Amino acid sequence: MALVVGDKAPNFKLRDSDKAEVSLKDFKGQNVVLLFFPLAFTGVCTAELCTMRDNIADYQGLNAQILAVSVDSLFTLEKFKAEQNLNFPLLSDFNKKVSKKYDTFYKDFVLDMKGVSKRSAFVIDKKGIVQYAEVLESAGDLPNFEAVKATLATLN
Repeated sequence: MALVVGDKAPNFKLRDSDKAEVSLKDFKGQNVVLLFFPLAFTGVCTAELCTMRDNIADYQGLNAQILAVSVDSLFTLEKFKAEQNLNFPLLSDFNKKVSKKYDTFYKDFVLDMKGVSKRSAFVIDKKGIVQYAEVLESAGDLPNFEAVKATLATLN
């Protein structure tokens, strides 16, 4: 079932591109922008995450931590993060558990790929409550970054 505004955000524990464990609980007391993206090194995903990189000061000014999740391996994410100079954690949901928890999961994707995260954006407040939820059916679309920022602005 899809998460909606007012739901408690499901906790998770994933490894980041530096191989460290990261949990949503680690960010209690801070707003979180949780992004799911289909695949590293693809055009739209690169554009999305580079947009976040280039606007990191806006999110920091809104007391928000960006976390980006894909089903890529942490080794792939490590290379992607380095090549794109990304300045926020990339988390590997290689086993696809978190994407399913957040109901942001393609069973079937392009080119006969199975089990890929849908492009999605969630704003989770300091208490762990979903304040914004956008799950895109088309992997070619980008989240509404202005709506994400507007939601964050109401939380501070």
